[in-house]
Amino acid sequence: MTRTDADGALDEALALVNRTTTPEEGHRASPWQRARETAALAGTTVRARTHRVALADALGEVLATSLDALGDLPSFDTSAMDGWAVAGPGPWAVRPGDGILAGGTGGASPAPLADGEAVRIATGARIPADATAVIRSEHARESGGQLYATRPVGTGQDIRPRGQECRSGDPLLPAGSLVTPAVLGLAAAAGYDELVTRPRPRVEILVLGDELLTEGLPHDGLIRDALSPMLGPWITRVGSEVVSTRRLGDDPAGAEALFQAVTGSTADVVVTTGGTASGPVDHVHPVLERAGAELLVDGVAVRPGHPMLLARLGDRADGRLVVGLPGNPLAAVSGLLTLAEPLLRALAGRRQRPRYAVPVQGDVPGHPYDTRLVPVLLTDEHAVPLRYNGPAMLRGVAAADALAVVPPHGARSGQELEVLDLPWAAGGCFT
Repeated sequence: MTRTDADGALDEALALVNRTTTPEEGHRASPWQRARETAALAGTTVRARTHRVALADALGEVLATSLDALGDLPSFDTSAMDGWAVAGPGPWAVRPGDGILAGGTGGASPAPLADGEAVRIATGARIPADATAVIRSEHARESGGQLYATRPVGTGQDIRPRGQECRSGDPLLPAGSLVTPAVLGLAAAAGYDELVTRPRPRVEILVLGDELLTEGLPHDGLIRDALSPMLGPWITRVGSEVVSTRRLGDDPAGAEALFQAVTGSTADVVVTTGGTASGPVDHVHPVLERAGAELLVDGVAVRPGHPMLLARLGDRADGRLVVGLPGNPLAAVSGLLTLAEPLLRALAGRRQRPRYAVPVQGDVPGHPYDTRLVPVLLTDEHAVPLRYNGPAMLRGVAAADALAVVPPHGARSGQELEVLDLPWAAGGCFT
């Protein structure tokens, strides 16, 4: 999708998103799936950055250009097995000496084979000129300086010819491919020392609240900060770079610090926690309004996590994006999966996760109007809902593989529900 196409799609999405009012509360909220689509589209409109990095630093990033073969692979005929290189029909006279080892000739071609001659050869070693086949060690026997095959020998067997995998200039992988360990191996085999990739999106996390403790047991109306230890590793696991995690208060000084952080951050995305509702110390909306931000998503029809938001400061191509997560831990997880992950994947140039559904085991109650996200364990056949799924609870999601998407009014046992894999249960940062 071009940036012009993405701009038009985002305009259309924003027109559709504005906003659905639920009969229950009279609030304005985006439908859950549309909010996810809006977040992904917002990421595609940002001007892509690229850099050239060593192979060791490219893991988990996305190719900004296609990976093309720099030469033939393999670059010479090689032996696919340990055994004997032979010329012509057998039996063969065994050439004296230690044989041909991979890299053992210092890059020089081994001596050609005469018709009826055999020489020992190692896997990966260069095939001598005029050789017609390689016989595996277990398929030959040597006696009296002669080599005999114990089964028929076909011309070209167990020889990897030059260019078997690719020829110079062949496209190996397209731009947009995720750099996995296998991609690093392919790039190295093809002769690359560096890759041109899209850098990971830079994220700053701002945890809001005066009631948060950083150590020890909760006491005297204070609670432990569960979000700071969770959000950084979570965001890193989906392929982004966390540049800092800071805690800000709920007082006027905290609101000013929030404004300075949102407007002055060097990150691509600022993620805030708490303060997204309309309480007396909820400063996120006033700060964004003061900063001249455009609200792309302002509330989502999902439980938990309803008061999440997505905003943009500046123009579409270069502006900073703000994801406002609710302060309750499971509600914040809902916001991560609904808004933050689709946005960050798009900014990184990654494909969105494929959608799939799993039959649920047991009836699942639903909200009258909103989507519910419920922690589940995935078995071979079912998604099994877990207890402890209230907005402030992490016990359920800590034991879960995924969150199931429960439509309004709930689901019956056996009904197929879309599931959102949790990053540690879905192949980690390489997916």
